[in-house]
Amino acid sequence: MKCDDFVTENIEIRGVRIHDFDESIIASGYPMQTSGMTVNDKYPTQKQMDVAKNLAKSAVGSGHDQFMTGILVSFDLTLPVQVWGELQRYNHISFVSSGSKLHALAKADLGREAFDRHVALDTIMKVRGLAEAYNANKSEENFLKLVMNCPLGFKLTARMTTNMRQLKTIFYQRKNHRLPHWRDFCNWILTLEGMKDFLGVE
Repeated sequence: MKCDDFVTENIEIRGVRIHDFDESIIASGYPMQTSGMTVNDKYPTQKQMDVAKNLAKSAVGSGHDQFMTGILVSFDLTLPVQVWGELQRYNHISFVSSGSKLHALAKADLGREAFDRHVALDTIMKVRGLAEAYNANKSEENFLKLVMNCPLGFKLTARMTTNMRQLKTIFYQRKNHRLPHWRDFCNWILTLEGMKDFLGVE
């Protein structure tokens, strides 16, 4: 299923797709089945939805919410470099493809929108000057000066794929994070189909 874009002053999430939602809800009941019934392209019943909701509310790491690993979520995410390093700590969120500071910085339009709103203007001007110097003389020294002086507030976009179980973990670990980017990301998680019910959040 296709979902709406989510854009704040801190992050952008676009092109969101959710896969195998209904099938994974139905599969959540398999452990208690006595027949050999499997998913046959049908919608989950209310009873199956209730079972899934209860299992999803189990403690992180308990294993009872395993069905959530089958609900795949893909999206384009734009964040400052500072946040990317923290996101990479999660094992079950994958980069399909991403922008590259090494490849794009010298060619990028280094306008204000290329940086987090907290990056100082004089820092942006410094990076622009280093990019101009590198483009005029593509020496290794100029390249390293440009790359190493790029602020953590430079924004990159990546196509990501993960599952709802990983997003549940991220939500509980990051919902009160000091960086507003993480709080916004957690607010986006709550917009996904079923997540408010799965997390027991109003």
